[in-house]
Amino acid sequence: MRRVVVVGGGPAGMAAAKAAASCGVEVVLIDAAPKLGGQYHRQDARESGDRFKLPDGVEHLAESVVWAIEPILEGHRVHVRTGPADGPDRTGRAIETRALVLATGAYDWTPPFPGWDLPGVYTAGAAQAMAKGQGVAVGERVIVAGTGPFLLPVATSLIDAGSRVSAILEANDPVAGFAARPGGALAGWTKAGELAQYGAALARHDVPLRRRCAVIAALGEDRVEAVLAARLDEDWNPVPHTMRRFEVDAVAVGFGFTPQLESAVAARCEIEGGFVAVNAAQGTSVPGVFAAGELTGIGGADLAAAEGAVAGAAAAKRLGAKVRAPIGAMRRARVGRRFAAALAEAYPVRPGWRGWLRDGTIVCRCEEVAYGEIRHAVEDLDVGGARSLKLATRAGLGLCQGRICGRNVAELASLPDAADAFARRPVAVPVRLGELAEDVPVDEAP
Repeated sequence: MRRVVVVGGGPAGMAAAKAAASCGVEVVLIDAAPKLGGQYHRQDARESGDRFKLPDGVEHLAESVVWAIEPILEGHRVHVRTGPADGPDRTGRAIETRALVLATGAYDWTPPFPGWDLPGVYTAGAAQAMAKGQGVAVGERVIVAGTGPFLLPVATSLIDAGSRVSAILEANDPVAGFAARPGGALAGWTKAGELAQYGAALARHDVPLRRRCAVIAALGEDRVEAVLAARLDEDWNPVPHTMRRFEVDAVAVGFGFTPQLESAVAARCEIEGGFVAVNAAQGTSVPGVFAAGELTGIGGADLAAAEGAVAGAAAAKRLGAKVRAPIGAMRRARVGRRFAAALAEAYPVRPGWRGWLRDGTIVCRCEEVAYGEIRHAVEDLDVGGARSLKLATRAGLGLCQGRICGRNVAELASLPDAADAFARRPVAVPVRLGELAEDVPVDEAP
């Protein structure tokens, strides 16, 4: 038996599983969600069935998390827990493989600002997940703010769930950004229809899109009651005398994505510029480990699926399967990367967001560490690394283990190991002590 293990059930993971299975190898697809699709194709949890079908030869482990990846003599042992995290009947399993595909996706990234820890402030992805997955509106009057094309489908999902979106505040001027890379913009021409659909939906509901604007503070006592927005200059510094107050009861904020690196770091993959380094076949620096999707660069669902198809074929080939070169997928991936480069040019993150903070602004929510404490540790205690900064301030030591605050803390402290400083976790997700001690079955590598 030849087995490929794929971690992640979004566009990249599904494409990898299908490509590997089509080459005649068995596949185990591990996904934390109850249904396939990831964030982009998130399905309504209230509906029965799964609209995505996997081919024969693919074992789908839904509601399953990889809590550790252990290097072994000829491959890796992937440690899995299956079942609801708060349920009594979670089961354990260890799966050995000589071909591992990582397609774990990314987290929402939101820079901190005064009041961002108030109830009613959501990441854009969380707001969309509640709207699409449960039909739940995060609020009656909502502001969507940040940067990137993801803000448009988020606003549309909120409207569909019953929210009144007061405005979309886009911190950049994407028209000027795309003009700097016209070739890259043309590479994404297939997205024009999707963009037109979002534009029409927002126009029907009279939702204005304000460029070079951002929420720089959320106001309220026990929850969000209003936000302060301002026009921004080219570095994202607020322009004087442009402040405006919006009365809202919820805010959806998204400034892009941060790759979910825990599994890649555990597998000892090389990280470059904050992403997993891969070759033309999506192979990482570790033999037998492949990566696809947002792990290798933020570029959207089409690029992720193309990379997944390449990775799945390469993983099957490593196991000795006869594989035709996935020329079409490789071509789509090249085109997708050109478009991704244009997106990065159109929607950069400027340094001025640091000026929105005050010393009392919470940066690490779990441990309630304020910006002033981080600044003091860097300027007065001469803290120079992630480990010493965690010990000095407690930032990143809470329940989320730096998933929410890690990038912000690293950037505010100018850490040299910022890319993966908060992704080095021997235990990637919460597990019970009893589960650690449990004797679980091991599916040995064939």
